[in-house]
Amino acid sequence: MTMSPTLSHGYAAARPAVRPIGIPDLKAALSRGVDDFLAMPTHVLFVVLIYPIAGVIIAAVTFDQNLVPILFPLASGFALIGPFAAIGLYELSRRREWGLPTAWTDAYAPLKARSARAIVAVGVVLALVFLAWLCAAMGLYWALYGSESHASVFAFAEEVLTTPRGWALILLGNLVGLAFSLIALAVSAVSIPLLIDRDVDAGTAIETSVALLRENPRTMLTWGLIVAGLLVLGMLPLFVGLAVVLPVLGHATWHLYRRAVEA
Repeated sequence: MTMSPTLSHGYAAARPAVRPIGIPDLKAALSRGVDDFLAMPTHVLFVVLIYPIAGVIIAAVTFDQNLVPILFPLASGFALIGPFAAIGLYELSRRREWGLPTAWTDAYAPLKARSARAIVAVGVVLALVFLAWLCAAMGLYWALYGSESHASVFAFAEEVLTTPRGWALILLGNLVGLAFSLIALAVSAVSIPLLIDRDVDAGTAIETSVALLRENPRTMLTWGLIVAGLLVLGMLPLFVGLAVVLPVLGHATWHLYRRAVEA
């Protein structure tokens, strides 16, 4: 049965089947993501411009408020809500795949569709994961440092990198961050692309995403590592690299969904 190139509705709420996927599928999705980005660069810039700007604002607010310890949790946790912010990228890839117009005005068409409420619901779940991560990160810092403050980001970096207490913060912080990253991956791996593509509810979309991780654990964990590694590279030059990394990952996620979920 051929699916309609427009936002499809009327599908049963039963969870779509997921396919076995491997490393070749990840490579193909990334390749298609790069191809979409090169084909539609002017259309995606407005979508991702907020990321480098937000990164600079996060850094500035952190320094001004002497909240240096929360800078890393903010910067890294910001990626947890990235799948929701990439709605426009998924839609542009979908439209290009079907040969539809890909003007920037079409990027957020899903938010006007019947599935908008479900998409927002998934976004709320990701926002709650993000807030929980911030609370956990600050709780860990307070457990190790109490109310102690640092004169500058350099002083804090020296403390973290050269003392046993700092090493404990790095180790435990990364373990906690890994747990939240796995939760976000399970929730959002393909849930929002699925909601854009079909008329299902938020619970079914999240269930499908979790099933993909459960049935392809090695491949999806590898995908999570690829995403994390590319995001780190994008953050290094004052977050500016995210203007390329994020659209590529957004487009690639759409193509991963198309390879991973049965039509």
